[in-house]
Amino acid sequence: MTALQRWHGASPAVLLAVLVVPPVRHVLEASMTAQMLVQIPLLVVAGVLLSRALPGRLMAAIEPWNVQGVTTLVLAMFASAYWMLPRSLDAAATEPLVAAAKFASLPLLVGLPLAIAWPRMGFIVKGVFLLEGLATLYRLGWLYLVSPDRLCNNYLLDDQQLLGRCLLVLGVALTLAIAGKLMWGRLDLVSAPRR
Repeated sequence: MTALQRWHGASPAVLLAVLVVPPVRHVLEASMTAQMLVQIPLLVVAGVLLSRALPGRLMAAIEPWNVQGVTTLVLAMFASAYWMLPRSLDAAATEPLVAAAKFASLPLLVGLPLAIAWPRMGFIVKGVFLLEGLATLYRLGWLYLVSPDRLCNNYLLDDQQLLGRCLLVLGVALTLAIAGKLMWGRLDLVSAPRR
């Protein structure tokens, strides 16, 4: 086993350990913006890193059930949809069982399946996935920005509106980045794991 393989195996655990440490977790969950734009994406990244450490035998066993990555993509989309609900964010910040579910499900049911699916997906499926992701950023950004009421009990209206602005800016930035990739490159955002 090479040093790079050992690092691929250890990096998801290291990232999760850092995110679970109470001071780090408290800082990231004290703000709705930090929880949605820092903590949740980092938990997904932990799952992506985990995919690089999976043995080839396991990937071969999954392959017949995952034609063109559709099965794992659908799993990732349903799991991620749950964590976009304001009620889920509230519960994850105050209820230990929901927090544990968040720390387990985002890497294992979103990041890992998405990393497995992406290299197997065709151009059209990737395009539909990216368009839906952008639409979700714009929908949530607009909702959080214009809602006159707090959608999460644990977070102030100002934080909710800040998150809305950040999601809209992120949506515009990703739209420009994807348009640039389409004009001058390819859509290889996540490369296939090396064996």
